Amino acid sequence: MIQVRFFARVREALGEDSLQLAHSAEVASLDALHEHLCQRGAKWREVLSEVNLLRAVNHDVVHGDQALVAGDEVAFYPPVTGG
Repeated sequence: MIQVRFFARVREALGEDSLQLAHSAEVASLDALHEHLCQRGAKWREVLSEVNLLRAVNHDVVHGDQALVAGDEVAFYPPVTGG
C-alpha cells in the first residue's frame, strides 16, 4: 500500500486528509500517482496542478519524478510561510 496524505488548503479543497492505494503500475512513480489522482475529476486536477504545490516522499521533499514502492508515504501540501 501507498499512503497518500494531503495537508492545509490542499486537504480542505479536496475534502480528504489521506488515501491508501495499492501499489501498482498506475502508481509506480510520483508522477504516475499524481496523474492517477488528477483523473479523479476536475477539482482534483485543479488542486493538484497548483504551481507551487510541494510533494514529499517519506518526509523528504521531492522535485521531479521518483519511483514509489509499497510502504511509501506521499504528501501533497502548499508552500509554508512563517513570520
